[in-house]
Amino acid sequence: MRKILIVGAGQSGLQLALGLQSQGYEVTLMSNRTADEIRSGRVMSTQCMFHTALQHERDLGINFWESQAPRIEGLGVSVAGPDGGRAVDWVGRLGGYAQSVDQRVKMAGWMEAFAQRGGQLVIHGAAVSDLDYFSRAYDLVLVSAGKGELVSLFERDADRSPYAEPQRALAVSYVHGLGPRPEHPDYDAVRCNLVPGVGELFVMPTLTTSGRADILFWEGVPGGPLDVFRGVRDPAEHLSLTLELMEKYTPWEYARATRVELTDAGGTLAGRYAPTVRRPVGRLPGGGLVLGVADVVVANDPITGQGSNSASKCAASYLDSITAHGDRPFDEEWMRGTFDRYWDTARHVTKWTNAMLGVPPEHVLGLIGAAGAHQPVADRFANGFNDPADFEEFFYDPEKTAAYLASVAGA
Repeated sequence: MRKILIVGAGQSGLQLALGLQSQGYEVTLMSNRTADEIRSGRVMSTQCMFHTALQHERDLGINFWESQAPRIEGLGVSVAGPDGGRAVDWVGRLGGYAQSVDQRVKMAGWMEAFAQRGGQLVIHGAAVSDLDYFSRAYDLVLVSAGKGELVSLFERDADRSPYAEPQRALAVSYVHGLGPRPEHPDYDAVRCNLVPGVGELFVMPTLTTSGRADILFWEGVPGGPLDVFRGVRDPAEHLSLTLELMEKYTPWEYARATRVELTDAGGTLAGRYAPTVRRPVGRLPGGGLVLGVADVVVANDPITGQGSNSASKCAASYLDSITAHGDRPFDEEWMRGTFDRYWDTARHVTKWTNAMLGVPPEHVLGLIGAAGAHQPVADRFANGFNDPADFEEFFYDPEKTAAYLASVAGA
């Protein structure tokens, strides 16, 4: 039985651990926190997982919260106009519903399931020196802890990383008491509110430790009027700032948020990081090799909501590559090939995300505007969040965009 060590208990690490465990591998999982510490701690992310990523969980039988989490059936885009109203406002319908489960709920539950099924769970914050030792004891070591010392093992890929600095300042609040959207009161949707030159507000329904809730998520241009959360430690002050900014920049969202309250004392998060693609193979001081997983090697800005989706897709791709490899050694050539297979999917996410961080060109503005007049355009844009590869066909190239919009208008 092949022995595999996974360091990091997030979406990718746990999904991969549970998948390998179900295939009969001897899996050790290292986490710097217990399940109870995760469940009672601070929120770790926003997350909205679309159909393909959710299906990977269903395939492994680990979709434990599917019946409880809100079904997100639409994705809406609003663009703030100069008069305080909306210059653009539409909702695209998703072909398969999306869902969001607070990672405190999911990671704690998955960790407990892994241990109950006989997996070896080690609560320890791993350092490079630890991996030097473990690399000699395991057939394969995977690093899925996207923060901290271990990330330094993986060299930045400058050709695939156009940004050296963070492109957004991030601020998250989990709340109860958000009112319904009058435009679609009969189904749930993620709302993307674009404030040109300032940033973005995302609103999404979720399942958290206390049940149904909503996430209010600001992405502010660094140095701009939304970049005010650094140093804010008090959760109540964090929420108050969030609502003040909503009232000023997205009053249509603020109108349904006047009675919200935080889900819990750990329901806020703020930070920033530079979007980065890294080389997939890390070389340890003793000569051993480790393979980076998900946002260790491809960390995109959350503006396109792809983090947990990419983590799920990476775990599924790596699972296939590991099980197909049989008893052969997990050498550097295999590691690079395994990453390259995942990059075939991930490159579309990186290209799209980096494009959305910049000032949108005229043809993209026209596309977003056209979605308000043509439901098929809104639907296709919305479903691109599930399959970002489709944006190659109608988003980046002005001629392809014009041809697509002409075909829609003609139909």
